[in-house]
Amino acid sequence: MSVEATVRVQARDFEAQVEADQLAKGRKDVGALVSFTGLCRDEAGTLAALELEHYPGMAEAELGRIAGEALKRWPLTGLTVVHRYGKIRPGEQIVLVVAASAHRRAAFEAADFLMDFLKTRAPFWKKEHFLSGQSESWVAAKADDDADAGRWIES
Repeated sequence: MSVEATVRVQARDFEAQVEADQLAKGRKDVGALVSFTGLCRDEAGTLAALELEHYPGMAEAELGRIAGEALKRWPLTGLTVVHRYGKIRPGEQIVLVVAASAHRRAAFEAADFLMDFLKTRAPFWKKEHFLSGQSESWVAAKADDDADAGRWIES
């Protein structure tokens, strides 16, 4: 049975439990659901909002490509990726990955892989808006994120 990922890029919030339930509903072959929900931090009380920009069409295509890589690497029974854009306030949800599989290891690894590559390859740009009123600033890529993604590169 061929599995296709559900990939959405949207401004509106999502319901993580509803998304997870959809992957397992009526299925008896799902033994594991692993989900990751990324939230906006307040950066020690300095952040008013994080603004995420994307290139429509390109973002969805790249998320789909990354999800497709996960489907090739692990025996998943379902996969959902939801990424928000726009102004997101501290405590609000930014991203969701839900991986379903017959066994836990595949679901854990696929979700971990997806988040590592969403952080490094997904075409989103982040701008921080500060409570102090200081000028917004673009968030630079982090070497730690690249190192995390590097562990999935096959030699």
